[in-house]
Amino acid sequence: MTKSPIIVALDFPSLSATKTFLEKFEGESLFVKVGMELFYQEGPKIIEFLKAQDHAIFLDLKLHDIPNTVYSAMKGLAQLGVDLINVHAFGGSEMMRRAVEGLEDGKLQGTVRPLCIAVTQLTSTSAKQLKEETFVDLPLEQMVEKQAALASQSGMDGVVCSPLESKRLKELLGHSFITVTPGIRPLGSEQGDQHRITTPAEAKRLKASYIVVGRPITKADNPFEAYTKIKQEWEETRQ
Repeated sequence: MTKSPIIVALDFPSLSATKTFLEKFEGESLFVKVGMELFYQEGPKIIEFLKAQDHAIFLDLKLHDIPNTVYSAMKGLAQLGVDLINVHAFGGSEMMRRAVEGLEDGKLQGTVRPLCIAVTQLTSTSAKQLKEETFVDLPLEQMVEKQAALASQSGMDGVVCSPLESKRLKELLGHSFITVTPGIRPLGSEQGDQHRITTPAEAKRLKASYIVVGRPITKADNPFEAYTKIKQEWEETRQ
């Protein structure tokens, strides 16, 4: 399957709600994100359903624990056959290395391991919050650069970052280093709880590998039309 650069965030509370939403995309192979809300409610069966529907899957669980625990968790999760999975960069280099090892050791026979990326700073994080609540004095952009460099050195395939940092990270770490970028808001959309946001076109110009879009699609009156417009905007934008 060729993965779309548009990742649709399935931020729903149940398999039933997910099925109802995806009925609007019948015949369309999507790249979808399954986060904590949905996976913790439904577990592996949601992954089985999505794979049967021929959708690529980003399992967004943001693992952050001691290295051995993350290794064991990834070894099990690898058997689900998802395409992309993530950890928190704050977990450190050893944890990130062990995450990749777990995926390698647990992958299904005859398959490649899922891509593994590290979360740098959430797009809901502001510079003020970084300084006052996590006690990091570095400017937010520098913090993201350092976390991404550590992720690269630890064997990660890329990072989750805002589109605003994507171009700089590509310059530092190479074009093949994946940047998955939430905080996407088409023109006219509400900002919501996101602080570092761009439009889909701006994200592509900033060299984002993938954009994650949730509410502008899932809460739209016509989700398929909203998805199609974002996809068209991406395809028509030159990097």
